[in-house]
Amino acid sequence: MRSPAGFAAAVGRSSNLLDQVDYRLAQTSEEKEEIYNLRYRAYLREGAVKESPERRVTDQYDDLPNSWTFGVHLHGKLYSSVRISVLTREWRQSCSNEAFGELLNPRLDRGEVIIDPARFVADPDTAARFPELPYVTLRLAYMACEYFNADLGLAIVRAEHQAFYRRVFLHETIAEPRFFPGLLKPVGLMAADFPALKERVFERYPMMRSTAFERRMLFERAGERQARLASRYERASIAPSA
Repeated sequence: MRSPAGFAAAVGRSSNLLDQVDYRLAQTSEEKEEIYNLRYRAYLREGAVKESPERRVTDQYDDLPNSWTFGVHLHGKLYSSVRISVLTREWRQSCSNEAFGELLNPRLDRGEVIIDPARFVADPDTAARFPELPYVTLRLAYMACEYFNADLGLAIVRAEHQAFYRRVFLHETIAEPRFFPGLLKPVGLMAADFPALKERVFERYPMMRSTAFERRMLFERAGERQARLASRYERASIAPSA
């Protein structure tokens, strides 16, 4: 675990790193394949998947209308990635809801909006150069919570990573680790009440703040797919929040 001094230094540098970060929504087949390959290399290094000749990790949630898969680029190179899924009463498909539906579906039945970040990976060969990378990458989840007026932010993580989410995002464990299809190591579910906790997070880590313009550029979609989303997300409005 990072020492308190090292942790503070990494968070402090994250604000400067944001000037160099390029958040890119994976839209082309080439962009998606690069991320799927990154997932494979990251999971393989951690012992979370078996070797595969395809050298890629993808699932049925990657191309759903309620999912956004981002690559985080520094100096033109892909360093990390995360997929953001938005869950509502009408649109419930995500890996966390598949694994922990008995906890999440009752909240969705009540009309809550839940942000489910998953497939958070970093390049195993280069990520060590940027200890700030986890904060910069998961900032996307925080922006999604604000953009879609979320009630709850999730984290589906292994036990050894839970301290990070508890410390930075004030998450609490709501389900102990269990095995998930396709992974060799169990993952647990953590959650945070976004409206109640966001200001505390902003005060501690100002780099988590974002502008309405930045959020709109990342999550707004145009055309037919955008119209479908607008009809599905009632409170999770596609209009930027203030």
